[in-house]
Amino acid sequence: MKFDLDYARSVIELEASAVKDVVNVIDEQFSKALELMYQCSGSVILSGIGKAGLIGQKISATLASTGTPSHFLHPAEAVHGDLGRLREDDIVIVLSHGGETDEIIRLINLVKQRQIKLIAITGDDDSTLAVHSDVALCMGKQDEACPLGAAPTVSTTCMLAIGDALALCLMKAREFGVEDYVQFHPGGSLGRKLMTVEQSMIFRPGEKLAIADINDTIEQMLDKTSEVKRHGAVMVAGADGKLAGIITDADLRRLVSSDKADALKCKVSEVMTPGCKRINASALAAEATAIFHKYRIDELPVVDDQDKPVGLIDVQDILMIKVVG
Repeated sequence: MKFDLDYARSVIELEASAVKDVVNVIDEQFSKALELMYQCSGSVILSGIGKAGLIGQKISATLASTGTPSHFLHPAEAVHGDLGRLREDDIVIVLSHGGETDEIIRLINLVKQRQIKLIAITGDDDSTLAVHSDVALCMGKQDEACPLGAAPTVSTTCMLAIGDALALCLMKAREFGVEDYVQFHPGGSLGRKLMTVEQSMIFRPGEKLAIADINDTIEQMLDKTSEVKRHGAVMVAGADGKLAGIITDADLRRLVSSDKADALKCKVSEVMTPGCKRINASALAAEATAIFHKYRIDELPVVDDQDKPVGLIDVQDILMIKVVG
C-alpha cells in the first residue's frame, strides 16, 4: 500500500494555518471569559459531545493541573444524574463547532435554569449556543481536513488551542509557580525533576534534627541525637547557629577503631568534616543528585538562606523519588 504523504503534509499545514488564524479570537470576549474564570469560586466545568467533548476533557485536565479547579460534564449524562455535579458558583464552558447539537441545546437550558454563567467555544456566532451564552468565543466555521470534510479535525485543533490559551493565561495570572506545579504532579517525571530539596529531604519542619553544637563531646552528641529518626550523619552548628561541619557514621567508626582513649570525650569539632558540602532548601533535588554523584557522598546537609541547618537529605531519598541528575 502506497500512502499519500503529500496529503498528510497538507493536513498538518491546514491545521497549522487555522490555528494561526484563530488568534483573532483573542479579543474583549476572550478577556471577559478569562475574568469569569478567574473570579469563579467554584469549578470550571467543560462539556461537549463527540470529538469536541474529548477536547473538552483535555482542556479540563489542563485547567486542573495549572491551578484552576475543573472537571468534565458529559451533556448526555447530565440529564441522568450528573447534573448534580453543577453548583451555582461554577462556570460552564461548552464546545461545539456548529452549536446546534440536540444534547448541547438541552444542556444550555439546564445551565440557564440554574443561572450558571455559560461560555461557548464555537464556530458559528449565530448558533443557538453562541446566542444564549454569556460569552461566545467564535473561531469561525472551519473546513475540516478530512477527505470527506466530515470528521472533526481542524475545528477540534482550534478548540484545543483556544482552551490552552485560556488555561495558561489563568495560570500566569494566578502566578502559578514551580512549587505549585510539583504539588499537582508529584508522580510525573517532570514533577520529580522540579521537586525541591525541601520536599524530598528526610526531615520535615518541626521535627527534631540530627544536630550537635560545635563544643559538644561525642558522648553529648550521641545523647542529643539518640531519639532522632533514621539518619546516617549528624550536622554540627557553630556558636552563630550556622553549619560548621558534619559527622558521619564512617567518622565514628574510624574514631572507635583508632583505639583512642576516651573517644566519647572527644569534641565533635575534632571529628567532624569542616566546610562540608551543603545545599539550600529551595534548590532542586536534581542539584542534590549532582552533588551526590560528583563527590560520592551519602548525606547532604540542607541549609536556609542564613546557612543554618534545616534538614538532611540522603541519597536513598533521591533514589526513591527517581530524580534524574
